[in-house]
Amino acid sequence: MHSDSIVFGAGGFIGRALVAELLRAGHEVAAAVRGGGDRLTEWLDEQGVDRGGLTVVRADITLPGLGLPAAGLSGVRDVYNTAARFAFGIPAEQARAVNVTGAVRVVEWAASRPELRRVVHISGYRMAAADGGPPDYRRQGAYEASKQEADAAVRARARELGVPLSIANPATVIGPGQYIGLASVVSDLWQGRLRALPGGPDILLPVVTLDYFVRFLAALPEHPRSAGRAYWVLDDATPTLPGLVGLLAEHMGVRAPRRSVPVGLLRRLPRALTRADPETLSFLSTDRYDTAATRALAASRGLSMPPVETALRQWADDLVATRFGRAVRCRGPYGFHSVGGCRTWVVGERRHPGYVLLHGLLLNADSWAGAAEHLDAPSLAADLPGFGRSGPGERSLDDWLTDLLRPVETRPVLVAHSLACGPALRYAAERPDRLSALVLVAPAFLQRPSSGLMRSRLAVPLLRATPPSRLAGSLGLPADCGLDGLAVDLRRAGAAGRVIAALRTAHGQREELRRTLGRLRLPVELVVGSADPLVEPVDTPVTVIDAAGHYPQVTHPKALARFLTSCRDRVGAP
Repeated sequence: MHSDSIVFGAGGFIGRALVAELLRAGHEVAAAVRGGGDRLTEWLDEQGVDRGGLTVVRADITLPGLGLPAAGLSGVRDVYNTAARFAFGIPAEQARAVNVTGAVRVVEWAASRPELRRVVHISGYRMAAADGGPPDYRRQGAYEASKQEADAAVRARARELGVPLSIANPATVIGPGQYIGLASVVSDLWQGRLRALPGGPDILLPVVTLDYFVRFLAALPEHPRSAGRAYWVLDDATPTLPGLVGLLAEHMGVRAPRRSVPVGLLRRLPRALTRADPETLSFLSTDRYDTAATRALAASRGLSMPPVETALRQWADDLVATRFGRAVRCRGPYGFHSVGGCRTWVVGERRHPGYVLLHGLLLNADSWAGAAEHLDAPSLAADLPGFGRSGPGERSLDDWLTDLLRPVETRPVLVAHSLACGPALRYAAERPDRLSALVLVAPAFLQRPSSGLMRSRLAVPLLRATPPSRLAGSLGLPADCGLDGLAVDLRRAGAAGRVIAALRTAHGQREELRRTLGRLRLPVELVVGSADPLVEPVDTPVTVIDAAGHYPQVTHPKALARFLTSCRDRVGAP
């Protein structure tokens, strides 16, 4: 098999992105992975990468010869080592096996390549603080100490063997799929658990985007002068930690901590109190880094970093979309926007949707994902204020909906589920010219009132403590319904209380909403599941989805999508 480049650790966060970059640039790439390559090839397919130049090989850099076949892999010029054991709290021998012994063996294997042009080794930006001394595994922890040991060992072995070596020292690499390191700080901020900032006002945790970093890695072998050099790859414009956290807090609609705890005190306090892994404390520093060589090489290749504030906000959107790796990322454009005085999570087409989809209680915009895939036009969905991923709003739900639809330039079909039927009805009554039709799915004001438990004092703690599988079951949903973020959302500060409060408020609006339904001046249709019938008589057309309950958009998405498409056809929506 012929490949001009090989990437070790190709199944990892950085490795797979580097493979994609090299393939897009026309390289023939051997992707070295420990297990099977199915996850890598699936990911590449999702990114739309042509795999014509890809060869997947099994490798284990902890073994002599890297576990590669004795024959094969002809033509390799560039060797990239992105493999690393990146975790906190692991035994030293595990970290050294990959990060030190494995890294040296990659250099030794590369030395046997007759056409070798370059070895690119990924180290870390904190190498600048190593001052040439031996690593301290007890104080630094296994990961950081092993990376420091590897940095010296790889350099020494490359000199002995005459291997042309370039070292990249990245800061925290951010992008879709990065859930460790700084991501844990963002997670605590999002969940309301970040009570104080670690360190002082000048602490710097620099970042670099994944796309920029892999483009920089791919460029290194193209520059003869980069051999024998190390490059600090980070964005010099990264705000200090308080500024970074404040930026993300504002973007996500949560409160940033105002207090800080000195690093020295954090080291002495018990971990149960600080919630900080001791190994992360070595990254809390006021050090700054010389990036002049990196910037010069990048400029020669026409590489530029995106604005760091934009990159951080996009990364936060990706983290929240997947509930920090716990859920499947939603499709289509998504992120936080200011709507009606509330930081609102919005998914889909904001200006030209054929459908606008509003969820009911306990759900979020993701509940429409299955149905949206089968619709005949783009859709817009959002988490209601105070629910799902949206922050609480100070204005009414009616004002929020008006603001959500303000940028819409089409006349969409407005589809509302359960509790959301109330604001949707009032909007349709006031602005019928803005809509093609109104569809109410399982309208709560025409169905049996909620159970007494939801109105009891125990409702809030019970809702917060319910495991995800039991929560799905209580809603009549299968455990694998794809709404993995429901329980995570309900554990955010105040979320469960807002759900119960909304239920109680909605109970008193039933008569008003029935009157509003009777005076609408645009096409309106109702949809219910056969297991969740209406208990109030209406003159409005009602469609029943067989075997569905209160959440047909989740349990029967195709059937609901077919109905919505036919409805849009009937009203002649543009």
